[in-house]
Amino acid sequence: MTEPIDRMLTAIDLHAKSCRAALGRDHIDPRVKDAMRRVPRELFVPEENRAFAYGDHPLPIGRGQTISQPFIVAFMTDLLDVQPEHRVLEIGTGCGYQAAVLGELAAEVLTIEVVEDLAKQARATLHDLGYRNIVVHQGDGHAGLPDKAPFDRVLVTAAPGQVPKPLIDQLAPGGRLVIPVGGRFEQYIRVIDKDEQGRTHERRTIPVAFVPLTGGDAPARAEPPKIRG
Repeated sequence: MTEPIDRMLTAIDLHAKSCRAALGRDHIDPRVKDAMRRVPRELFVPEENRAFAYGDHPLPIGRGQTISQPFIVAFMTDLLDVQPEHRVLEIGTGCGYQAAVLGELAAEVLTIEVVEDLAKQARATLHDLGYRNIVVHQGDGHAGLPDKAPFDRVLVTAAPGQVPKPLIDQLAPGGRLVIPVGGRFEQYIRVIDKDEQGRTHERRTIPVAFVPLTGGDAPARAEPPKIRG
């Protein structure tokens, strides 16, 4: 009998074939798929939706937010090209699932969620699952975390109307930002690379539909940093 997670990964592979121009190949990086296999997605969704956790579609997680479709998680993580030594900033923690996938790949993940209840729940879930290399901050993602910068990679999982400049500023030379950008009716995932001289190079990939990136002023608050054991 095929396990739900295997069906999810098969669906991801099928979607990847139609996105080969954006990925540069017709499949998702096996490292990303292995990371997603290790993360128990059902523990990041409300109990009433756990039977649907491995379907290739988004699910509501409360407070008007969603956990992204598995393919979109795989696609954006693949584009981010996370390496084991990287420090990653994520904007839009939500339930914490994307942060967990990143935590399987990176040395350290700092993630910001504007909704306090979601930040608390994600922090608890990630802690219970043993992720000690992920720190959940509660606050405004537009500003990033300037006191923790620079970051090798930045991933945004909600859509602003334009790319927030602080997130580009907080990229290390050689860093990469992956972000959905646009309004309610038209959004595209963009990949922004910063070269060693600090110049940025941008490309647009696939159309998507994310919740808006909210916030604007509030400073982020966090627990003390932890190292994964």
